[in-house]
Amino acid sequence: MTDHRTLLLEIYAAGLSAVNGEMAVYQALLAKGKREACHVVAIGKAAEAMFMGASRYLTTQINSALLITKHGHVTIALPPYVQVVEAAHPVPDESSLAAGQILLTYLQTLPENEPVLFLISGGTSSLVEVLDVSWNLPRLQQATQAMLANGAVISDINAMRRALSLIKGGKLWEYLGERPVTCLLMSDVPGDDPAVIGSGLLFPAPHDRFDWQIVASNRQMLEAMAATESADLPVQLMPDFIEGDAEVMAQWCVEQLQVSAPGLYLWGAETTVQLPLNPGRGGRNQHLALAAALCLNPKDDIYLLVAGTDGSDGVTADTGALVDNGTVSRGKSQNLDPWACLRAADAGTFLEASGDLIHTGPTGTNVMDVIIGLKLPCKTSTEQLTPA
Repeated sequence: MTDHRTLLLEIYAAGLSAVNGEMAVYQALLAKGKREACHVVAIGKAAEAMFMGASRYLTTQINSALLITKHGHVTIALPPYVQVVEAAHPVPDESSLAAGQILLTYLQTLPENEPVLFLISGGTSSLVEVLDVSWNLPRLQQATQAMLANGAVISDINAMRRALSLIKGGKLWEYLGERPVTCLLMSDVPGDDPAVIGSGLLFPAPHDRFDWQIVASNRQMLEAMAATESADLPVQLMPDFIEGDAEVMAQWCVEQLQVSAPGLYLWGAETTVQLPLNPGRGGRNQHLALAAALCLNPKDDIYLLVAGTDGSDGVTADTGALVDNGTVSRGKSQNLDPWACLRAADAGTFLEASGDLIHTGPTGTNVMDVIIGLKLPCKTSTEQLTPA
């Protein structure tokens, strides 16, 4: 691994740390200055970290807690008073419906009028569900898989989820009565609209005894990465949010870097991929990374880190990839065809062979994706790259 690859991975890690759910929630509660007894409901891929932030601040003031997260995202031993439920993502299954019923039962058994603190992060929409009587699980799974395969954006997917749910789109309020509610959210949607995050369990709100705040976002992560002093190059926090087809945006990013001055370029992203009938191994970030590698010329001293922030990409446990002008040749040397892998939505197989995958495990955050582009000055153009 070269120093340039290490640099990008360190910047990425610094960004993840800056939006970690534990610190984000702790700092938000500290700023509010209230330490009243309450019940805590944490839902999403960052539920564990967000709960730990609440626990760190509230200490003994948590009367009870329910934590619903993705399978495999409970990484530590939680206090015995925390009820833990693991469920499916990105396509809901029976565990998601069970989590929905557990959530309703939990809320209905709380003492009347005692306050509740909700901690919501990305993944909530799939992890917890109570379906309208006109829907059933097979129909929900088919609709979700079709939208994901056709490259639907998250706002459209969550609009569908709100329409068929008995708890989303603010409907969860029917189970909360008049109790005071505080909600801290981690945004995994473009525009940070709280009605889209987790399909809006608590949005719109019916009364004013509701305090809410977004405590972590993609923009905050980009700003934290831009503030790192590890790069001895100009840093540009790019105004464009990268959306749309991953292959189209890969070409666009490479073209932007090819005509730009040497430096470090940071984008937020949430791209989409049109999946074939039987997709291979990969996700939108791995797909974009491989497509970008195919756009790089042999003389381009450009590195591109493309990664999610929650520790996964699609249905894979790899979060993205870090590619350069040697990625394609390294993968080909393992008898793999990059174009065939791209057509089969199998970028992960190629990028594993080229040594470019990034694996973090659950990160304690979820603020969409990031792209870090590094263009080196001409004086380093003869530097010899080595496989990762």
